[in-house]
Amino acid sequence: MSLGQSIFESELGFPLMVVHRDALEHNVATMAAFARDHGMELAPHAKTHMSAEIAALQLEAGAWGLTVATPRQARTVRGFGVGRIMVANQVVDPAGLAWAAGELERDPEFEFLSFVDSEAGLDVLARHASSRPFRVLVELGHEGGRAGCRTLDDLLKLASYAQTAPGVELVGVAGYEGALKTADQVRKYLDLLQEAVEHVRVKSPILSVGGSQWFDVIGRELVATQARILLRSGAYVSHDDGYYRERTPFNRIDGELRPALEVWAHVLSTPEPGLAIVGMGKRDAPYDEGLPVPRRGGVTIVKLQDQHAIVRADGLSPGDLLAFGISHPCTAFDKWRVLPLVDRDYRVVGTIRTSF
Repeated sequence: MSLGQSIFESELGFPLMVVHRDALEHNVATMAAFARDHGMELAPHAKTHMSAEIAALQLEAGAWGLTVATPRQARTVRGFGVGRIMVANQVVDPAGLAWAAGELERDPEFEFLSFVDSEAGLDVLARHASSRPFRVLVELGHEGGRAGCRTLDDLLKLASYAQTAPGVELVGVAGYEGALKTADQVRKYLDLLQEAVEHVRVKSPILSVGGSQWFDVIGRELVATQARILLRSGAYVSHDDGYYRERTPFNRIDGELRPALEVWAHVLSTPEPGLAIVGMGKRDAPYDEGLPVPRRGGVTIVKLQDQHAIVRADGLSPGDLLAFGISHPCTAFDKWRVLPLVDRDYRVVGTIRTSF
């Protein structure tokens, strides 16, 4: 793609997902400021974008490091030059642990954290450790949630076990509040996390939390916590026009995030009155947490197929170009390996590459 060229006059073709530079940079700066103003550090979840260019923006804005979900993702972002990586999961994959142990051995400055929620999982880590122990956070879950010890007593027992196990070093507590439905539930859960930190006897403990729906509650509730707070929010970086537009904490507090992703596609066919077939499908845009959001009034997406969107609208003709916002960025970036970074006039000003 040629820098300075409009996407509408380029060889890129359609459908095409673009990244708006102004929105991207605004979101990175906004969350960096939020974390800083609330005494937290940001360890943004890179599973959202898996992009070296976006990772560089986040780190330049002051991020502690990057969070990932898997050892494979850890290996990828390590290739971006990231010196601090947190795997927000229990790691049991032998190949991934062998890589991590080797990287810790090779580079004494490299920091690698992961979660544990069972003695069996901790034993797996211990068996694969090198001369530098794996640094772990004991994870507290909640009923109906994902991983994590289900009670505080279970977590404290695991913490005691971790402090006696070879090959691991306990450094703090982790949790995930994103699946909780109300602010009151989040507050009660954060209270348990704080109690856990108080009972886990480690020097300068870390408390890691974070999704993209409740960081305002986290900022208020953890203000007096003595632990070092690592916030793992990730979807904020591009925001969206659907799922997170409705759920962002900036609907409740001052500030805003801006949608940075947009898909352009042609109308391919108008086979019936009021019906149009658009050349954008599940391979091009996310659909798991809501369908794409038409930017043109009077257009409604009825269904998304592999390569087509079924649209209800009047007045469309084959060859018309339509723009769509997206819902849920964490399943948007992975559909593209190269995305043009555009200015307000849709001129290409850079490239965002993904490594999924």
